Amino acid sequence: MAMPEHVTIVDVGPRDGLQAEKEIVPTATKIALIDQLSKAGIPSVEAGAFVSPKWVPQMADTSEVLAGIQRHPGTRYPVLVPNARGLEGALASGVEEIAIFGAASETFSQKNINCSIDESLARFAPVAADALEAGMQVRGYISCVLGCPYEGEVAIEAVVRVARTLDEMGCYEISLGDTIGVGTPSRARAMIEAVAEAVPVDRIALHFHDTYGQALANILSCLEAGVATVDTAVAGLGGCPYAPGASGNVATEDVVYMLDGMGITTGVDLNAVVQTGAFISATLGRSPTSKAAQAIAAKSG
Repeated sequence: MAMPEHVTIVDVGPRDGLQAEKEIVPTATKIALIDQLSKAGIPSVEAGAFVSPKWVPQMADTSEVLAGIQRHPGTRYPVLVPNARGLEGALASGVEEIAIFGAASETFSQKNINCSIDESLARFAPVAADALEAGMQVRGYISCVLGCPYEGEVAIEAVVRVARTLDEMGCYEISLGDTIGVGTPSRARAMIEAVAEAVPVDRIALHFHDTYGQALANILSCLEAGVATVDTAVAGLGGCPYAPGASGNVATEDVVYMLDGMGITTGVDLNAVVQTGAFISATLGRSPTSKAAQAIAAKSG
């Protein structure tokens, strides 16, 4: 299959990128981050999560963040929702898109949300149904599609089964997550091709972490299989509190630089994203992990 001419970028930095930060990021900083990403042309910015503040205190101010952002026409602001209570919060905040999440690994599911894969899917079914009835779009996430921190290699059949179930729930798109970044191009491609037999490839997204430096190569191999949506995080923010040793998401800057160089459009202003990455990294007291951002900053400096 030919490469896509256009790739949709979903920046998960404000949620997936910040959720594991030990120090609470000020609400105003989160609002500024989301606004800058919107202005940079990111078409979908994951704005937060309606989850228990006991388990994810960083996301406790999601309703305030959503009330404070400047909504750009054409930009989506999805939030993560784990249950009926979370959906109530999303509805009260005028959210138009939610994300639900499962895992392809039984042990990871137990460690992450204290239930089996089947139990988690059963919990999400009414949430998805109520969200769809309310006119929301629903996106599905699957963790550990290329490996688990507890079980090691994950069977492709397990990924396909969860993907098919989320598709049947009405998810318009399913994001396949290499949570600990252990995938390699051939394995990633094989996994995508298997899932695409159950879910149309134009409804599949990639969510790859860069723990072993393989994310860009994995993304490229999956673009060749027809996938045209990629989850990224500005400045390579993130990790996973339930995946020891997992580094951040693939950096938005690196993915956009690669796609720009291939003549694949994204609608994203790379320099604006680099500036946004510098802003949030300075706030967090670190340097961006993005190689492209580092090179561009050095060149301009």
